[in-house]
Order: sequence, then C-alpha cells, then structure tokens
Amino acid sequence: MGTIVTWKSGSVEIWKSGPGELAVRDGDRIERMFAATAGDVVWIFRDGVTYRVEAPSASRRRGRDTHGALSAPMPATVVAVKVAPGDQVVEGQTLIVLEAMKMELPVRAPGNGRIKAVCCKAGDLVQPDVSLIEFE
Repeated sequence: MGTIVTWKSGSVEIWKSGPGELAVRDGDRIERMFAATAGDVVWIFRDGVTYRVEAPSASRRRGRDTHGALSAPMPATVVAVKVAPGDQVVEGQTLIVLEAMKMELPVRAPGNGRIKAVCCKAGDLVQPDVSLIEFE
C-alpha cells in the first residue's frame, strides 16, 4: 500500500517499488519513475525529464549549505564528472551526468557547499544508494 496524493484531477497512489524507484497508480494505469533525494529535495526522472520537488519549508531556505552525500537514483553509467574534491558548488549546479535507459540524467547540487570526495569516474557503473559525491 502506498501514499495517496490528491491532485487537481483526482488522486494517485505512490509507493517505493525498489531502490530509487517509485510506482505511481492513476486509476488502472501504473507508471515507473526514478527518484533520488538530497535533504529536503527529491529529484524525479521520468521520460527523459528531471523534476525537482521540495518540501514546503525548503523553498524558504534557498541558498542553504549542503552536507552529506548524493547517490544514483538507479543503476547507471557515469558519463561525466564535472567537479573535484575541494570545489565550491552552488545549488542547481550539475555535478555528475549519468546515463540510464538511454537517457542522460544530470545530478545537481541540492544546495551550496564544498565537495569533500568524488567516489566515481567517467565510465563507472554505479548502483542506487551508493555515494557518488560527498559534501563537507
């Protein structure tokens, strides 16, 4: 059983169906989407489009510093790493580009911060819930 979310057009049911994977039921239709979280931000990847969803309180804290780590939303190949340890990054900056299911997925900074470690390189195959970038 998932969480029921009410939209203007009705209600949908959302549940986690695997690491970094969501399933959404809208009537008889079920659709898979991939998601990654970073603090108060959830990145959702659907049909080659990346959506950013914030907790209501997060929008009031724009520009906040980021700590912790980012991981892949699904099994993927690292196409490009655009940062190095010690780099200062700003919210929304592309840190890594992944490729999965013939789609390129930019992994962006959820907030301002400094890169502590980069745990992957171009060409690596990465799995969900494994740190790719760590912040100070």
